[in-house]
This record gives sequence, C-alpha cells and structure tokens, in this order.
Amino acid sequence: MPPAPWKTRSSKPIYENKWMRLREDIAEMPDGRTTVYGVVTFGECVGVLPFVDENHVALVRQYRYVFGENQRWEMPTGGVKSGESPEVAALRELREEVGYTAQRLVPVSTYYTSKSICDETAHLYLGYDLARSALPPDDTEFFEVAVFPFDEVLEMVVRSEIRDGMTVIAVLHAARLRTEKERGLG
Repeated sequence: MPPAPWKTRSSKPIYENKWMRLREDIAEMPDGRTTVYGVVTFGECVGVLPFVDENHVALVRQYRYVFGENQRWEMPTGGVKSGESPEVAALRELREEVGYTAQRLVPVSTYYTSKSICDETAHLYLGYDLARSALPPDDTEFFEVAVFPFDEVLEMVVRSEIRDGMTVIAVLHAARLRTEKERGLG
C-alpha cells in the first residue's frame, strides 16, 4: 500500500525571479504532526544531445556561476517557456546554443531533477538530421561550442568530467540505444 499523502495547511511565497520561485509550506504528515517544507519551483526544462553525424555530438561550455566553473562540457539545455511544448523548447534551445535545428527529435527520458524540494521536470531528447539554423542566445548566455566523438563524450561521463545531470542521463541513454542498435535490438 502506498504511503499516505501529506496535506498542505498553508503556503507562503518567499522569493521569485524569472527563473524560479521559492515558497514555504506548512505540511501535515500522515500522523497529524506538521512540519515546515521549503519548495523551489523551476517548472519544466529540456535538453538535446545533438548528433551532427552518427558518431559525433555538439556540446557547449559556459561559465556556471553556482560552481564557479567554466571547463565542463554539456549538451544544450534550458527552460520551457509559457505556452511552449517541450519539443518546441528543445528545438529553440538547440538553435540558440549550438546553431542547429534537428529534423528528428527522439525522446529518451522525462524525470524529476530532484525528488524532494525542487519542482522541476526535465525532458531529454536526442537530436538527429541537423541543419544549420541559429537563433541569438539568451542575454545571460556566453557559449563555446565544439564537436566531440560520441565515444569520447561517454568516457567524459564515466570519468565524471561531465557532471550536468541532464547531459549524463542523455549520454547514457544514447549509449544504450547505440548498443541495442548494434545488437539488432533497436
């Protein structure tokens, strides 16, 4: 039998900007006690691992303020705007970040980026049959773009050089699909 749900007794907005909202809830647990619960809402996000050909992918690198890093590669990712489908958002992010559009998007995963205090759902795709089609990046984005052999990217994930969860998951799914195809299972 699944655990009993908690009940929200009150909810108070704490902070908001264009990327996220923070609220503080008073939640009643199944045994009747209450607790303070902080929730950060980001909404939906997308990521695309773009295959420029069968064996190469385009990645981006940018300064990541939270970790103070500028050396890690990742796939194009970003938020889903109001009224946008995840597929449309994925194609837009691909155009903004690497200057391509994909004629074919293959969904590989939809998951919660954090299961406890963050309300964010990620939609991951593999992008194929790319064509040049650039859009300007967002005003806070400054990228370096490079093309890598997929096998090298997989090794970067295995060695924890790539640490972005969306990229890690997409690369591992792509590796699984490639193995299935080689074995004649896909």
